[in-house]
Amino acid sequence: MAKRDGLRKVEELIHLEQLVTIELFGQPYTFKTESDITNAKEVADYLVKEVTKVETQHSSKSSVTKFTTLILAALNIANENIESKRFYSELLANISKKSANLIHALDAAVND
Repeated sequence: MAKRDGLRKVEELIHLEQLVTIELFGQPYTFKTESDITNAKEVADYLVKEVTKVETQHSSKSSVTKFTTLILAALNIANENIESKRFYSELLANISKKSANLIHALDAAVND
């Protein structure tokens, strides 16, 4: 029975291990993902889009290397991530404040 359970676990691992391939600089890169394949593809496509955007912005500069392009794309993505976190943090604080004010107003109305 233990051998069969082990085989089942191996089959599950094989099933969970999915491959995603992207193309950067004309070269394919394949990586494994254990997460949702759709999400992994979306992340990979986003990276490709950012790299393409950086390449387009710096196409007139021949001195920009592939490594520099990747770093700039990563910095753009990191910046967007930080801005999104800041926005949602401020949104949550605003919602919390308004909720507290509403609760206070309701309590005052009920107690009067």
